[in-house]
Amino acid sequence: QVQLVESGGGLVQPGESLRLSCVTSGFILPAYAIGWFRQAPGKGREGVSCIVSSDSITHYGDSVKGRFTISRDSAKNTVYLQMNDLKPDDTAVYYCAAEKGLYSDYLDPYEYTYWGQGTQVTVSS
Repeated sequence: QVQLVESGGGLVQPGESLRLSCVTSGFILPAYAIGWFRQAPGKGREGVSCIVSSDSITHYGDSVKGRFTISRDSAKNTVYLQMNDLKPDDTAVYYCAAEKGLYSDYLDPYEYTYWGQGTQVTVSS
């Protein structure tokens, strides 16, 4: 049974950092693409970043390039999203998602089958 559990969200001030964790179970992590997505109130789900296959190739959305970093610790079955220089526009519920055999559209939420429950990130002064 595939499961994903996010944690690490919270309330921070602009310019601060957070690290989100996505603990996975029920599948072999390097065989899946793991994506981070976010959804702000009244908006659609946006692709933030993903890490793909055993090569650990990464992709980022334009709004987070240079500020966010995705990484994977296969020994811990965990994928991280390090978020630096957070801005109020980063406020959203952040979700991790998993998909096997993904070869394109890595930041399209409709390509992913398995989802976690989400963790709230609020950036406010």
